Amino acid sequence: MAEHRARLRWRRTTADFQYATYNRAHEILFKDGTIVLPASSAPAFRGDAERVDPEEAYVASLSSCHMLTFLAICARKGLIVDSYDDDAAGVLEKAANGRLWLATVRLRPLVRFEPSVGVSTDALGDLHHQSHEECFIANSVKTTVTIEPRL
Repeated sequence: MAEHRARLRWRRTTADFQYATYNRAHEILFKDGTIVLPASSAPAFRGDAERVDPEEAYVASLSSCHMLTFLAICARKGLIVDSYDDDAAGVLEKAANGRLWLATVRLRPLVRFEPSVGVSTDALGDLHHQSHEECFIANSVKTTVTIEPRL
């Protein structure tokens, strides 16, 4: 239906190319290079803590997709949302085969509706469940994603 693109740009900045010393800093370019995201590996893997690492981007992607799906569902239902904040976290674990993977991502959305909108705790849970079921990114991964709505 649609193609989504990103470019990645890395250049060696070290004199040598040894695992312990080569630079991990790179850029991810979106929208024909008009948006540039400074990226690196995670600090645990010799990356630059001042840049976004792939694991953080993965967690952010799941969080963003869930929110956008949630907002679309609410808009279609006439439920006016005033704000949406999420405190998402992913857990890197070693799989049975010894490889690292982001095994779980926890979304902790805090949604504020317009004061005239009454949404029960059960209805909020249903909205988040539907959002997770319809989220393009969640449908594309094997990571366990849990949603813990905050009140």
